[in-house]
Amino acid sequence: MKVIITGGGGFLGVQLCKMLLQRPQLTNPQGVIEPIDEIVLFDARLNGVPDLFRNSTADGGKPKVICIEGSIDDRNSVQEAIGTDPHTSVFHLASMVSGECEERFDDALRVNLDGGRNIFEAVRAIPGLPRLVFASSIACFGGESMQPPCDDRTKLTPETTYGMTKVICELLINDYSRKGFFDGRSARLPTVIIRPGKPNTAASSWASGMFREPLNGEPCYLPVDWDQRHPMTGYRTVIDSLIAIHELPAVSLGGDRAIGLPARSITPRLAEKALKDFAIERNLRSLGPIEERPDARIRGIVKNWPVEVDGSRGLAHGLPPAPTLSEIVGNYWNDFGAKTS
Repeated sequence: MKVIITGGGGFLGVQLCKMLLQRPQLTNPQGVIEPIDEIVLFDARLNGVPDLFRNSTADGGKPKVICIEGSIDDRNSVQEAIGTDPHTSVFHLASMVSGECEERFDDALRVNLDGGRNIFEAVRAIPGLPRLVFASSIACFGGESMQPPCDDRTKLTPETTYGMTKVICELLINDYSRKGFFDGRSARLPTVIIRPGKPNTAASSWASGMFREPLNGEPCYLPVDWDQRHPMTGYRTVIDSLIAIHELPAVSLGGDRAIGLPARSITPRLAEKALKDFAIERNLRSLGPIEERPDARIRGIVKNWPVEVDGSRGLAHGLPPAPTLSEIVGNYWNDFGAKTS
């Protein structure tokens, strides 16, 4: 089996690749478990990523992880990367993030919508019924229909450009699947924490920063207020959920192919407490402060997102529950803390 990961140079793409190397098999379109022979990481930039997987080899000594640079808005590049092998699964993670989409509307349409259609058409051209998992977002929710908790039956009325592009891709996946073009599934992700590295342009970047920077001994400048509730889950759980959604039998999904991941409603105040408890537990000498620094643009985006989600449909399908905040912090520290502190 061949696995394609768009956005393969990003944090989740790399983590997904690592997990697939640890459990090197997936279910094929016929419902049969097959070994993964090749993983293709496709992204506009793959700086440093090839070195992470340089020693991964398949039978015969061939590299098991192939890195291909290209943009999803280039249809020829997408078709070349995906190919026509009937034993193919695709995890479509590539996307412009929320803050970028608000500032660059035309680019958001070009990348998230046109790029999404390029992916869908390339997968449609593969013989058989290949599986595709799309990383959607709770930004699909918004407006007056957004009564907490939002669940898989809540009307999708996003009030951000990012959320709008995710909703349209979800609907396309439902229809492509209904018509038998491919077997698509959408994973509606809450905010994923804790991402290592530097802050990015996502409107939810503060959600990782309020943990990451203090653990690095640096200040976090918080653009939202201390009691801003927001659904979050750990990156390990997201990776496990993406794979679990891939493995679901198509018959169990019905006509709505989008499944919301379970999440915890977390505030900066709760984050600060969790960090102080973790510092005592691990005997850490100092934490950087979390300082409120209001940002009207970020607050305007975040207020149009849900404060709580109900992931019971996902749990019923066997998705893992959201981890506790202490588990999320501990996992991050074990995986990245010693390297980034």
